Amino acid sequence: MNATAIAHPTEEGARALRYAALLATYLQSVNLPLPNAALRFIQGSLSMADDQVGWIFTAYFAASAITLPIASWLAARFGLRRVYLLALAVFALGLVLATLSTTPLAFSGARIIQGAASGVLGPLSMAIALETLPAARRAKFGVVLTAIVLSGIATGPSIGGWVSDLFGWRWMFYLGLPVTAYIVLVMGLSLAEKKAAQRPPFDFFGYGSFTLGVIGLQLLLDRGERLDWFASTEICVEALASALGFYLFAVHRLTTKTHFLGKHLFRDRNFVLSTVIFFALGFVLLPTLALTSPMLDEILGYPPITTGCLTLPRGAGLVGAFLLAARMPERIDPRLVVAAGVALVAYANWLMLGYSPLMDWRPVAVAGALQGIGLGVLMPSISKVAFSTLDPQFRPEATGLFNLARIYGSTLGIAIVQTYFFNNMQAMHMALGGNLTPFHGAGAALAASSASPALLGLNEMLTGQAAFVSVLGQFKVLMLAMLAVAPLVPFLRKPNPAS
Repeated sequence: MNATAIAHPTEEGARALRYAALLATYLQSVNLPLPNAALRFIQGSLSMADDQVGWIFTAYFAASAITLPIASWLAARFGLRRVYLLALAVFALGLVLATLSTTPLAFSGARIIQGAASGVLGPLSMAIALETLPAARRAKFGVVLTAIVLSGIATGPSIGGWVSDLFGWRWMFYLGLPVTAYIVLVMGLSLAEKKAAQRPPFDFFGYGSFTLGVIGLQLLLDRGERLDWFASTEICVEALASALGFYLFAVHRLTTKTHFLGKHLFRDRNFVLSTVIFFALGFVLLPTLALTSPMLDEILGYPPITTGCLTLPRGAGLVGAFLLAARMPERIDPRLVVAAGVALVAYANWLMLGYSPLMDWRPVAVAGALQGIGLGVLMPSISKVAFSTLDPQFRPEATGLFNLARIYGSTLGIAIVQTYFFNNMQAMHMALGGNLTPFHGAGAALAASSASPALLGLNEMLTGQAAFVSVLGQFKVLMLAMLAVAPLVPFLRKPNPAS
């Protein structure tokens, strides 16, 4: 029996389930970038260091990547209704703990709890929504579900910035509690319990070894800068754990017939190449937000409301282009659309290299909108190419891997750009400070003055300049990530329109 099968509710009950599932989909996606525009407030109240900011995003994303592959197995083994309601309760617990946090570690723990629940809520919400529809409508409804996820990512920073500026940053999490309670009420009353008649199989060794490798790598990247990399015993342990996990996974995959991430998926050229491109898309999608909002909020001094609003052009371009590209006529070769999307994203990141401390809001809005349009065009097109030549019986498993590629791309991308950002900022600060001598005008004036406020002001100015140059360097890394996968596009096979 399918673990996500639902008993036949009334039409009103099915509609209520569908809307509640869509609301849960939006809730778990909007909470990912929600703190983005309010980082200055969160840092100040929690005494959070600059290199800990990335944990706000990677904690949520990494936790969701861990639980997402086992969501369907949990529902089949323990029951869809039970698992879904428990995930909602855990998500609400994460929201409450975020509002009560007083230290960076406590806040990161709350984000881990939210992310772990999100990884279960995402696929099960999709299953619930699709099962309330006739089979003929499910394919088109999948576009709506993806658009809702993208809408949550697009609107999260603006909602968080607005709420934080008016009521305080903790209220952005308080607002999620009544929404979660409403979803629990609807699901508790209308969702029937279903689970598999027999215990479903799952490759826990493959899943566990792969997860160990990813967690070790994530912790290494997140903690390395703070602990001076391999001079720290903790970093060495995390590196060994990651290497061991990936080694065990590789051996297990080569020596067993059935396992997590089956071999058959890697025999389809279109799927493999598209998954790599989708990984690069994830590498750009959220790290851009993780760089842009702190640049506007902390370096340029924009208020959180303005910072959040400047993410809206990117979000509007992303969602609008996605909906248009998803309805593109079949006669148009999607490989051409994929190439156009990759080129547009790379061009938008190239425009970001021209940001200046003296600019107004328009360059950010234009570059963000173009990048959003490129990503929105790319997502449905690369998905169509990925599954066009794949055996239909493998599509459910392939969908999980395909989505994991985007999630891992984003979480590793955020960790990598944060690491390089702080390394580059320190190097740039030293380079700029090295040119400041008593023989220059500003240096001579300060040398003649013993006033420490003047020295502190100069150091703050140098730090701001170094940080801004480092942000531009990370936009270059994101641009190179898209350019690196561009040569893969010509190797994609033309999809069969009948597929």
